[in-house]
Amino acid sequence: MTWVNAVTQGILLGGLYALFATGLSISFGVMRLVNLAHGDLAVLAAFVSWSIVDRLGVGPFATLALVVPALGLGGYLLQRGVLDFVVSADPLRGILVTFGLAVVLQNLLLEHYSANAKGLDAGGLETASFRLTDQLAVGWLPLLTLGVAVAVLGGLSAFLRWTRTGRAFRAVADDLRTARLMGIDTRHVFGLAMALALATVALGGVFLGIRTTFSPGAGPGLLLVAFEAVIIGGLGSLWGTLVGAMVIGVAQTVGAQIEPGWSILLGHLVFLAVLAVRPQGLFGRVGRT
Repeated sequence: MTWVNAVTQGILLGGLYALFATGLSISFGVMRLVNLAHGDLAVLAAFVSWSIVDRLGVGPFATLALVVPALGLGGYLLQRGVLDFVVSADPLRGILVTFGLAVVLQNLLLEHYSANAKGLDAGGLETASFRLTDQLAVGWLPLLTLGVAVAVLGGLSAFLRWTRTGRAFRAVADDLRTARLMGIDTRHVFGLAMALALATVALGGVFLGIRTTFSPGAGPGLLLVAFEAVIIGGLGSLWGTLVGAMVIGVAQTVGAQIEPGWSILLGHLVFLAVLAVRPQGLFGRVGRT
């Protein structure tokens, strides 16, 4: 039962990781942009939520009504004002610019909030749980996080499949040049894609702040987890991202059960094993460009 509990908690942890990784999957899948500032943007969302709670005295979930649209709008403006100029066949330009953005964000957060760790208080929800058996309990917060992740992925999948804008996303992702020849405003599509990416990042950042403490330097660790989840699932595959996030979560909780120091290590080892056996990811397409 101990191992069943570890696997269960790992699957639930995968819900939080999926919220981080979904935005990265969108930005790469649509624009082929490797956003190294992704984790720092999640931390930014957590700090913005903390500031709203501190000044207005509302609950952290209420801040989602402000944080998610704010980062979504910021993502659109960031893409149109900066990243549009570096999106090209050469990924190095985007990597360098987003690396610089990550450094700037980390230092701005450090300057404004100091290096002290902070957290978001959601009251009794943080520790509330229900028992499946005498030895197995499931927390309401992790379950809620997983439910939100599944709902977000389901909504995005429906959006991409059934809406005109979603079909434009897919057309741009499949063949940028042909999409332009067909009259699609690719710059606008890229902006909307980044807006969606950062909106999901905002969700992940707020849920992270409720689940644990965060600091200005937490971004690179979140970025690494998001990258591993996206690559395991398959670049550009939304539901694959959820599976990849769960794989990482289970590896970490099982590793912690074996030896506390193995938690993060086993997650990285599983990532390397998947990369060695199936480089395109579990749900990636061979030869995808």
